[in-house]
Amino acid sequence: MKEQEEIRWIRNIRLLGSKKDADFLIRSYYDEIYRYVFRQLSGNADTYDLTQEIFISMLRSIKTYKKEQASFRTWLYHIATNKIIDYRRKKVPQMIALDETEATDENDFTQQIVQSELLHKIEAYVSCFPLNVQQVYRLHVYGDFTFEQISLSLDISEGTVKSYYYRLQKKIKKEFYDEYRDVIGG
Repeated sequence: MKEQEEIRWIRNIRLLGSKKDADFLIRSYYDEIYRYVFRQLSGNADTYDLTQEIFISMLRSIKTYKKEQASFRTWLYHIATNKIIDYRRKKVPQMIALDETEATDENDFTQQIVQSELLHKIEAYVSCFPLNVQQVYRLHVYGDFTFEQISLSLDISEGTVKSYYYRLQKKIKKEFYDEYRDVIGG
């Protein structure tokens, strides 16, 4: 039923410029996309703004959506992933996502800083890889997509998805082994 509603909403947005249908479409995905962005930005204050940008971009490009190529959800996640990648390219060097209110003592706060810095280094590292590898990583880690869902979403074999993901994980572990070991106390 939801797919039929989406098709009707998309058609009305395209043909009539229906704000009501645009609102329905956005509301049906807003929380899901917001969580996806929130998780990738570690709760950064820009989450709301970036989520808004994603939906604005979606509405601007909705005429290019083709249901034969992907589900609307898949297409929307593709837009979201690209916006997040663009954001990270611009902002990662400046980002520090710490919630000082959670630190109960100096050791907790220090651990938070180390983990946050490592996360940002890893995200900057991942952002240097080809777009399809980044998409696989982000959809799996932050979007909780299964390898099968990613495969269908990106129109590549599940074996290729797993290969991209596990190769990148291996490179991340190799690149950040010493820092990771320090964070976990090993």
